[in-house]
Amino acid sequence: MIRIGSIVWGVRDIPRAVEFWSAALGYGPLYEPDVDWALLAPTTGTGTGTGTGPRLALKLVGTEANPSPRHHLDLYADDQGAEADRLRGLGASDVEWEYEESADYLVLADPDGNRFCVVAAGESAAGDAAAH
Repeated sequence: MIRIGSIVWGVRDIPRAVEFWSAALGYGPLYEPDVDWALLAPTTGTGTGTGTGPRLALKLVGTEANPSPRHHLDLYADDQGAEADRLRGLGASDVEWEYEESADYLVLADPDGNRFCVVAAGESAAGDAAAH
């Protein structure tokens, strides 16, 4: 059997990325971050990453984010507008995007410019909703 252990996310500022993604996702570092690497996991209210779910590894990179990435995160939200506003308040920014008429997602970028989507998933945000 094989499974995803963590998703590796390239960033140019580890402390800022730890701050943003921890607040955005309710995650925390599993251990003290290094200057070039941090591993985040869901918290259980203790401030340390000890919950269950996918881990997010932050890796220091020397290049700007790709404006046309091949991979991105879909964050499922029960209240898309409120979550998008909250993420903007944490440092996310809007990305110019040509949305199709029935789009159920918003494209944002983290403080490093990495794009991710906030998907309007309604009540299914807590479970396994289908990807867009």
